[in-house]
Amino acid sequence: MRDDSTAQSVLFPDLFRCPLVAKFDQRHGSSDGGAILLKACDDRLGLTERLANSIVDGRQAGKVDHTIADLVRQRLYAIACGYPDGNDAARLAEDPIQKLLVGRDPVSGAALASQPTLSRFENAVDVASLYRMGVALAECVIERHRKRLGRGKVKHITIDMDPTDDPTHGAQQLSFFNGHYDTWCYLPMAGFVTFNHEPEQYLFCYVLRPGNAPAKQGAIGILDRMIERLRAAFPKARILVRLDGGFAGPALLSFLEEAQVDYIIGMAENKVLKRRARRLMGRARRLSKRRGKTANLFGETRYAAGSWKARKRRVLIKAEVVRLEGREPKDNARFVVTNLTASPRHLYKRVYCARGEIENRIKELHHGLEIDRTSCTDFLANQLRVLLTAAAYVLMQELRLSARGGECARAQVSTLRERLLKLGVWVESSVRRIVLHLPLSFAYRDEWLRIARSVGAAPA
Repeated sequence: MRDDSTAQSVLFPDLFRCPLVAKFDQRHGSSDGGAILLKACDDRLGLTERLANSIVDGRQAGKVDHTIADLVRQRLYAIACGYPDGNDAARLAEDPIQKLLVGRDPVSGAALASQPTLSRFENAVDVASLYRMGVALAECVIERHRKRLGRGKVKHITIDMDPTDDPTHGAQQLSFFNGHYDTWCYLPMAGFVTFNHEPEQYLFCYVLRPGNAPAKQGAIGILDRMIERLRAAFPKARILVRLDGGFAGPALLSFLEEAQVDYIIGMAENKVLKRRARRLMGRARRLSKRRGKTANLFGETRYAAGSWKARKRRVLIKAEVVRLEGREPKDNARFVVTNLTASPRHLYKRVYCARGEIENRIKELHHGLEIDRTSCTDFLANQLRVLLTAAAYVLMQELRLSARGGECARAQVSTLRERLLKLGVWVESSVRRIVLHLPLSFAYRDEWLRIARSVGAAPA
């Protein structure tokens, strides 16, 4: 940054009763003063330490200025604070709070890594390290909630997974055209876990995949590792796997049955299922016509697809007729395969449809943390980026969990950042202590202090 006062100041001569000068001259100031809450959440989880320990550092030790742990923390905290682009490193290198988060003295500490250094880091991580990072992320989430809820107190666990589009606009490796999304993209898989019917779905994986990957690609491997770890952490819990129609297939269904877990999975319609639903659809049409509005009915059938080797499974049927003003009524039959035993209406409306909540979590990843910022040419570098962004989201979820009982308990990621992290601060550092001078008039001061105490702070 240029230091001459003319370049870093502006004059408003007539805006107020006297001329106003705005200067960017506060060397020990930052706009991310509240981000120390993230550091407290990270210390509770041990997340960045686990991620850093998963990466093999192939550099010559004598030429290293920034450790792997420093690079992981710098990139992850920057993403959480709203700086998803590696180019932001040039402007944040001397930011006192960003230096403090990495573990350096906020005033006299060395500058953070530059954008070229971060780029080399992103492109140097190998497949084995990325796999270990993915496992570490899942294990960190499981361990956190085992400590929070107790090993024997979790009775129900729900695993949700869903693919999402990650549009590409360059020459990224394994970027392909996807007809469903009508764009060139990656097709990452996001996985979430819910404990005891809590309202929050906790992210445990985010796996980047080629743009032409089938929805179910990699699902069995992810579920196999996750179910094993969940059972070890919560031996008394009943596990439910809930997926949409792109996952239904004989291999996955057989795997879930062999794993002895509950499942409820959407199915695409076919001629046989449409024929099975014909009578129920007729009743739904008559009901909709009589009421003059959308109507739906629920039923079930025993069905075996040709690839299921004659093994019949329970398939739920939702027979719906959608009636909108000014339009012709439209049939909307839906099918779900499950091994649960409750009524079709309850299973479809209360259990299966609840999976739609993960769409809000995925939107947070896209719009709150820009997890689709995958502009590296190398596919593995982009996988590292989405893993670090996923880890940043895990920290934001921990921050939201720490805010329970307050006005930020259900706040979106962007709102958490605006209310709790984006806080002007002047930093004072001495041998004895570091003091953050925050604005007395901060609108969310009481909430910030309450959350700070919940993550380990004590009255000073």
